[in-house]
Parts: sequence; C-alpha cells; structure tokens
Amino acid sequence: MTDDPEGDLATPPLELVLCAVEAPLARAWLTVAENRPGIRVHPGSVLDIEAQAVVSPANSFGWMRGGIDALYSRAFPEVEQNVRSGVLAYHGGELPVGEAIIVPTGEAAPEWMISAPTMREPGEQLPADTVNPFLAARAVFRLWLHARLETGVPVREAVRTIAMPGLGTGVGEVEPQTCARQVAAAWDEVFSELPTGS
Repeated sequence: MTDDPEGDLATPPLELVLCAVEAPLARAWLTVAENRPGIRVHPGSVLDIEAQAVVSPANSFGWMRGGIDALYSRAFPEVEQNVRSGVLAYHGGELPVGEAIIVPTGEAAPEWMISAPTMREPGEQLPADTVNPFLAARAVFRLWLHARLETGVPVREAVRTIAMPGLGTGVGEVEPQTCARQVAAAWDEVFSELPTGS
C-alpha cells in the first residue's frame, strides 16, 4: 500500500455505513450522518451490509480475540493472520493508533478489512478523554482516499462502501456520543480535502 496524494478524486461517491447493534450508538451515529452526504446509519450488524470493506477497531498488534474482532475472526477465518502479517510487514509488528492497513478478508464479500487500532494492547479500557476514535477514523478515511492496494489500484476504486462499527465503544468503553463526535470530526477533516463542485 502506498500513498497517492496526487490521484484523481473525481470518482463516484463513496459511502460510509455506520453500524450499531445497540440503540445508544445507533442514535449517536445519526448525528454523524445528519448533513453529511455519503454517510448512512444501519441499526444492525456490520456483517449485514453489502460493502467491499469492514473496519476493525483493533489493537496495535492485530490480535482479534475480543469484541467485534472476535466476530470478524469467526466470519473470516483467515483475517487475523492477514492483519498480523500486514502489521509485521508494514509496521514492524506494531500498528500505532492513528495508522491503518487494509488486508484481504479471505472471503468474496466483504473482500477487504481495514484494521485501525483504537487501543495499543488487547482489552484496554480507554480513558474518558481519549481521542483514539478520532485517530482511528481519520486513519481509515485517509487510507480510503489516498492509499493504493498492492496491485496499484487506488483503495477508493476497489472500495466504494465501508461498513464501520463503533470505535472503542465495546471493550474500550468509549461513550457512544464521544465516538460519534470524533468520527464526525475525522470525516470533516479528511473529506474537506476533496475538491468542491466535482
């Protein structure tokens, strides 16, 4: 994966689907989708969405044993090894919070997983003043807009729809409203780079 800051961004719209199986997060997500074209809320599992990629709010070492990551590991048996291999190959074994990688799930759909750590260690409870959901979301959106797959194809061409669960709202115990505010801020920061009127 390489950065592609000069790439043509005048491509068909990208769609972010914010998913929540619990009502408080679903309500919080609605504030993100409001007045932000390209974002919608799904009150259900991230695995219900027809998306090319799902987001894993993982830990820095790529272990996928708890929370939503355990669900992903059951649904995509190869994905934990793919994430850990990617973290080792591109980041020396530790993917810092604020960075993201994209790896194959090993399944036909969704074909890709974007691993964006919200915590360094597995099972870490995040402090009330954490900014990790913002950092993770910003990493996802930057990768989506600017990175390329190993084949050279821009991620934004291979991935038109991303399904995203709460970031840090499970094991990390981040409040839904905090997560929603930070994801909205990350979206606004990254997508303000897009040329207007295209």
